[in-house]
Amino acid sequence: MNIQVLKSKIHRAKITQAELHYVGSITIDEALMDAANLIENEKVQIVNVNNGERLETYVIKGERGSGMICMNGPAARKVQVGDIIIIISYAGMDFEEAKSFKPSVIFPDDNNRLTS
Repeated sequence: MNIQVLKSKIHRAKITQAELHYVGSITIDEALMDAANLIENEKVQIVNVNNGERLETYVIKGERGSGMICMNGPAARKVQVGDIIIIISYAGMDFEEAKSFKPSVIFPDDNNRLTS
């Protein structure tokens, strides 16, 4: 049996930009992507702490070290610059493997930078 489990999470990142007239997706600082074990084009769920919105999109690589978290396309209407979001990805795996799997969870600071 395969189940879906938490694979990666960027907990409480701050929206730095919202670009309505873009093809779609969320742009994430490459350093945060690496730390959270996310790759470009990976499907993610976005949860907006400020307004309760939940949506799915895919990841675009942003400039490393920039702190960028930019919601693109129609989803830009679901956020405001400064909103706090949680970025989540899931993976399907065997039930027994899932019991010992450890997700990558990071907690960026107020400027979307990695903390020690």
